Order: sequence, then structure tokens, then C-alpha cells
Amino acid sequence: MSLRLITYGLTLLVAAVVGVEIVNILAYDPYGEEFFLFRLQGILGGVDMATLTWIMFGSLFVLLMAGLPLAFVAGGLGVVFLYLLGDAAMLNIIPSRIFPMMTNPDLAAIPLFIFMATMLERAGLIEELFDAVYQWMGGLHGGLAVATIVASTILAAMVGVVGAAIVTMGIIALPAMLKRNYDPSIAMGSIMAGGTLGVLIPPSILAILYAVVAQQSVGELYLGSVLPGLLLSGLYILYVVMRTTFNPKLGPPVPVEERLSMAQKLALLKGLVAPIALVLIVLGLLFAGIATPVEAAGLGSFGAVGVALLHKRFTLEGLIQASTSTLKATAMVLWIIFGASIFVGLYILQGGQAFITETILGTGLGSYGILLIMMILLVILGMFLDWVGILLLAVPIFVPIIKSLTFDGLFGLPGPSPDAVVLWFGVLYLVNMQMSFLSPPFGYALFYIRGVAPPSISMATIFRSSLVFLAIQVLALVIVVVVPGVATWLPSLVYGP
Repeated sequence: MSLRLITYGLTLLVAAVVGVEIVNILAYDPYGEEFFLFRLQGILGGVDMATLTWIMFGSLFVLLMAGLPLAFVAGGLGVVFLYLLGDAAMLNIIPSRIFPMMTNPDLAAIPLFIFMATMLERAGLIEELFDAVYQWMGGLHGGLAVATIVASTILAAMVGVVGAAIVTMGIIALPAMLKRNYDPSIAMGSIMAGGTLGVLIPPSILAILYAVVAQQSVGELYLGSVLPGLLLSGLYILYVVMRTTFNPKLGPPVPVEERLSMAQKLALLKGLVAPIALVLIVLGLLFAGIATPVEAAGLGSFGAVGVALLHKRFTLEGLIQASTSTLKATAMVLWIIFGASIFVGLYILQGGQAFITETILGTGLGSYGILLIMMILLVILGMFLDWVGILLLAVPIFVPIIKSLTFDGLFGLPGPSPDAVVLWFGVLYLVNMQMSFLSPPFGYALFYIRGVAPPSISMATIFRSSLVFLAIQVLALVIVVVVPGVATWLPSLVYGP
């Protein structure tokens, strides 16, 4: 009851403040000194940039911790601070920030890739994929966990949507591993870590958004993320194999009598030919520069329907559900883009970009020290915000700083060329966002797996399961920092230096 009274009280207070401001707007000169009771318009106009930074981002943090959605919080605060900082003319920043996003053709690839992922998922191909990989890998120590990671890697190239991959693999793979007496930490950790590969491996939705915000080629960023994605997948597999080899009880192999013959294993691959061919065609056309991201995504959407028909899994109900899911996911992403663009645009207009740049450069740290600060900030943001929000809030501020720095390399190894710095940073950002999905206390992957895990597995066990794989992601991040060629070699090979 007390919470309800507080809510009612705050609502009445806000309504009273709005009412007073309406009277001021209608009855008084907005630039004069007379007003009714009080005036909030322009009240923050004389505040210094450091204080304004704390006020703007502090209020954003408080409202997000209260459970309010980022899209409406960021956009709403942007409009409120526009009023508190200046006059009505500053409201023109709203259409000036949103319209370029609305007319950006690359964003059209987002709903198309989401639809492609949803159709492939509803066609039951994920179950077939795991069954095939499971039969091939099950005879190894930790084979089911390895199969989960391999299947998740292939799945990431098919769907690029993290939530769907983790939940589906959790439903399929987790019971199979627990039935075989796998260590819960390895079982759940492999599902969560494998599922997050969709952030990095093409066709990643986040990579498209980064490319739009940073004005980077989507094709180059996709190519740059391929090797780091495979590196992470390989490190996950290496860890699982080493742990279960030294201690077979953690991941016993499938009994000999349950294994299939080579002919039976080959027969399982027949059902995967069409979806894998579709992915190779879509990404091949994109990487070769034959198709734009939107064209490749459109082809993928059409092909996903064809694959569902080929597997006799296509229904009108499934098509409607896939379309509805695509609409919901796309609307969520676009609302966050619009809201965060207003908020960040206002902050930059007020001099926030220059303030952050001067503050970071004023620390006296070198280029790699500044990069370390950025990575730490992204990790901290990843503990509380979703990946789209972090992208829209941090990348517009960080990328100009990165462009102004020179990276000469570490430990005698060459650094990235000036032309490839933004691409390199983009791949680092994507690897970092993978970490955000596994970072306690609010990593999304932790709660995805909680939703499908047995009640006997506690949240503390899930948290512990993520830590080793989180450390592996940190190792991969360090490797890409020290050896930039992991991210820049393929794009330079295809598109030239």
C-alpha cells in the first residue's frame, strides 16, 4: 500500500509541475522574468558540463534501475532535458536525429535477418542441427558440450539472435547433458557461451547497428568478426575438452552401444544441406560485394521460407507467428535507436563529446590505456544495460576519440593501420558485448538459461557457470587487442588495405 501511495504522490507531483509549466508557456513571456510560481524552462542552461553529465546519466541510470524500458526512458529524458536546457527551438533536434535513422537503408536488413532467423527456428532446424552434431561428437569426452558449442556456432551463422539460440539449445541440449551426468557448470556454461556467438558471427544484428552508427561498412565488419568468432568458439571447445579429459566425470562420453555408424551419421547431414547452403550463399554474396546487406537479408528471408517448405515445416500459422515476432523485435530495436539518439544527440550538442574527449585524453594515458578505460566502461555498462542501449549511448562518443588516437602495437607486434582502427574497435566492441550477456548480475544469458533450467539448479550455480567462459571471452578480447590482424586481415584481403 505504501508503494502505491508513493506512486500516486509522484504522479500528482509531476502533473502539478507540468500544469505550472503549461501556465508559464501560455500566459507568460518564455524569455521574460515573470512566471507563475516557478519556471523550469532553461533552468539547467548555466550548469557546467561535468555537473550536467552526472545529472543526465545519473537520472538515466536511476530510471533504468527502477525497471522502466530504455527506449522510452532515453527518449523521454531527452525531451525533458531539451526543455530544461534551452528553449522550444531546441526541440528541432528530435526530427534532425530521428529522420536520418529512418531513411538509412542498412537498417532494413534488421527485420529481414530477424525474419530469416525466426523462420529457420520454427522450421525445426535447430533440433536437427543439434541431433546431427551430437551424434558426431557424442563419443568424445565432453562431447555433448562440444556438440552444443559447435551447433551454436553454426546456429549463430544462421540466426544471429542470442535469446533464441540460448533458449532453444537450453531446451534441447541441457536435459541431454544432465541426463548423462555432466557437470552443471560445463553444461550451462557451454550453452550460454555458445549462444552469445550470435553477437559476433555474421549475420549479427548488432554489427549492422554498429556499422550504421559508426559509419562503417557492414560487409567489412562482418568479415572482421568471422575469425574472432571462430577463435572464441575454438577456445570454448578447448576448455571443455581439457577439463573433461583431465576429469572424465565432468563430461562422460555417450556409451558405445548408443553411438551411430558412419553411414547413419552421414545420413543425418542430409537435412542440414539446405540451411547451411542458404547461409553460405547469403554471406558469400555479402562478403563478395555482390549484394548489399539488405539484398542479402532479403534473399535469406526468401530462402528461409523455401527451406521450411523443403523440410515440410511451413504453415500459415508459423508464417504469421514469425512475422509477429519479427515485428515485435524490430519495433523494440527501433524505439531504442530513436530514444537513445535524442538523448545522446542532446548531450553531444551541449558539448558532451568535447568534455568526454578532454577528460579521457587529460588522464595522460597512452592510446592503449584509453582503450582499456573504454573496454572497462563497456563491461560496466553491460552489467546493467542491453546491447542496443550501450551501442547508442557509448559508440557515438567513443568512436571519434578512437579515430583521433594512434595505436603502434604491443609487445613488438604491429598495431592496426589508421584506416582500420574503427573496424578493429568495432570488433572489440562486439566481443565486449558478448561479455555483457554473461556478466552478473543482469547478463541476459543468465536469465535466458534460468528460464529453461531445472528448479534444482540455483541462480548462484548459473552465475558460477558463466565465470570461466567470461574469462575466456576476456582472453579473446586481449588477443584481438594485441593481434589486430585477427580482426583486420580478412577485410583487407577481400576489400584491399
